Amino acid sequence: MVDFCKADSLIMEVEETLTNNKDVEKNLKLKVGVDLGTSHISITVLDRFGKPVACAMEEARVVRDGLVVDYMGAQSIVKRLKMNIEDRVGVELAATAIAIPPGTGKRDSDTHRYVVEGAGIEVVSIVDEPTAANMVLGIKDGVVVDIGAGTTGLSIFEDGNVVYTADEPTGGTHLSLVIAGNYKIPFEEADKIKKDKSRHKEIRPLILPVVQKIASIINNHIRGFKVNDIYLVGGTSCLTGIEDIIKTETGINAVKPYNPLLVTPVGIALSCSL
Repeated sequence: MVDFCKADSLIMEVEETLTNNKDVEKNLKLKVGVDLGTSHISITVLDRFGKPVACAMEEARVVRDGLVVDYMGAQSIVKRLKMNIEDRVGVELAATAIAIPPGTGKRDSDTHRYVVEGAGIEVVSIVDEPTAANMVLGIKDGVVVDIGAGTTGLSIFEDGNVVYTADEPTGGTHLSLVIAGNYKIPFEEADKIKKDKSRHKEIRPLILPVVQKIASIINNHIRGFKVNDIYLVGGTSCLTGIEDIIKTETGINAVKPYNPLLVTPVGIALSCSL
């Protein structure tokens, strides 16, 4: 079992930079990560030693199931976040890493790159999302499962090496749709309920079938591999008790770090080649 202390400490530092950026030397090269997510777009900035400098995030609906569906909207958000951070730290964001769901084809991968480069940042490295998350977690053996808004992606690690990746539709958006249908309310209102930890116990019976579907996706893809631990990241993993449901459904120990939403964005920045 991996000790999350180091990862949790890093995530807490990044969380702090959402409102309070750290001092940075003006001539210091920065490690930047742009995350084009289904529910959020974020830019995370670290110094060359991997220490957090700044982070900016905005809710968005410009990516669906890992694919950019609103090119200009995505580009506008990246530009806005870029200017926000540059104004705060006084350093230009010139180069970045980006992440894509496992198995994304070249055409869709290029679209992600064009969005970011059109916003004025050169893309110097591309990594799949669960592998990016593991840059923070440091898993040697096990499966990292990134449960985002649109898809569930996973990477299986053996001796620190990726031996298998996969990605399937089903994520937080599906939870919100179920909540909206049951309460007969707009999607946006249901999405807020899903993110409200004080209501997680209330909605658990409603969203249980969707989480069970996510567990079945994990089960289907780890079959044939020796997996003793499941490590959950991604915004949907913030759901209280989701790790317990996954453990019950798979029969495999499931854990998550502090604030799973920020793990992949930080890992993307760590993947940036200076």
